Amino acid sequence: MTTWTRRGFLGSLSATAAAASLAAQQKRTGQPKLKITDLRCAIIGRNPVIRIVTDQGVSGYGQAESTKAYLKPMVLFYKDYILGEDPTDVERVMLKIRRLGAFKPWGSAVSAIEIALWDIAGQVAGVPVYKLLGGKIRDRVRIYNGGFRPPLTGQMPQDYAENVQKMKEAKEGFTLIKMAVGFHNPAMMGAIPDMWYDEPRKGASHPNRGLMTERGLKHVIACVEAMKKVLGDEVGLALDCGPGWVMKDAVTFARACEPMHITWIEDILTGDYTPYPNAELFRDLKQATSAPIHTGEQIYLRQNFKDLIEKQAVDVVGPDPEDVGGIAELKWIAEYADIHGILVAPHGIFDGLIGLAAHVHMAAALPQNYIAFEYPFGQPEWWYDIVEGLPNPIVKKGFIDVWDRPGLGVTFKVSAAKSHLAEEDRQFFD
Repeated sequence: MTTWTRRGFLGSLSATAAAASLAAQQKRTGQPKLKITDLRCAIIGRNPVIRIVTDQGVSGYGQAESTKAYLKPMVLFYKDYILGEDPTDVERVMLKIRRLGAFKPWGSAVSAIEIALWDIAGQVAGVPVYKLLGGKIRDRVRIYNGGFRPPLTGQMPQDYAENVQKMKEAKEGFTLIKMAVGFHNPAMMGAIPDMWYDEPRKGASHPNRGLMTERGLKHVIACVEAMKKVLGDEVGLALDCGPGWVMKDAVTFARACEPMHITWIEDILTGDYTPYPNAELFRDLKQATSAPIHTGEQIYLRQNFKDLIEKQAVDVVGPDPEDVGGIAELKWIAEYADIHGILVAPHGIFDGLIGLAAHVHMAAALPQNYIAFEYPFGQPEWWYDIVEGLPNPIVKKGFIDVWDRPGLGVTFKVSAAKSHLAEEDRQFFD
């Protein structure tokens, strides 16, 4: 695992001021509405970044996870569908492309486009994106740590205790930390012989599943107990567990976690890159334990949350705005979950700094079932040198203050960013 350094910075208001001026000019002169003239995608560092270009000089940016450098052709697939459209009519544009996405990873391209559309709409209206989502109900948003990973020195309980101690002491002041255990953590599952009744497999993300041995289950529980002892009641502990557990082990594990007041148990049965939610199994697990059950990062669109929410199959849903169809789509899901007594904690570990801005605006406007979103870091570190507009420091005592600049309020330092473009992407900012 890698230790990421973390920085904050301040930016100018030149781009947003220009957009506000354009909005005022359009209102005063009756100038024609914007039209989309181009859709571009560049891999900057590790993240696919999209730019929607308009005929009046305003551009909007979106971003996909840093694990998806292969996504560029999928983004450009949608270009012909949106050219000529007014980007401020976000829903009209999304109706043309939303049905063409799919479960993680293929909904990412649609999601990045949606975020870029809101960025343009906010700039043109001269308001922050959260205003267009219904307005903020909180001035600061809670984040949780999933991405700051000091190297582990081993796979025993004491090693995990020492690791979360470092996270507890981090300058961000995290109030909630998520740790990978069980089948979501191959190193943990290889710590001692015969952790489960099958041979280890290689391949796509989290390929292993099956019945754990007694010693395997005891080892995972011991690691969790060690981490919780360090964090106490000062910092919450959430567990990213799978997918891959069988129901028997999931129930036993969840019940063992009950006295520790774990914040949630995530993706233990299905999830991540599993292209189905399996609501019935999650409902059976939820009914067998008081430990909060969580899933949803891989799911695309509100329709695919329908069974999880209506059957009240989980306690917490965790869609990722860069996979689920965008920030307005996630807000709809959060509201529907709220009326069914279900909480929301959005996934976002790889969403990058443009994605971070989208999370902040979205979280400011989410209903009161919101817990926290997973805080993404700029990767590589030079990302912090090529964008401007984020607060300094970004995180204060586990929270981010919501800013008021139009659009997403974060944009590129173009001259600095250009130095990190591949040759094939040299025209991205032109």
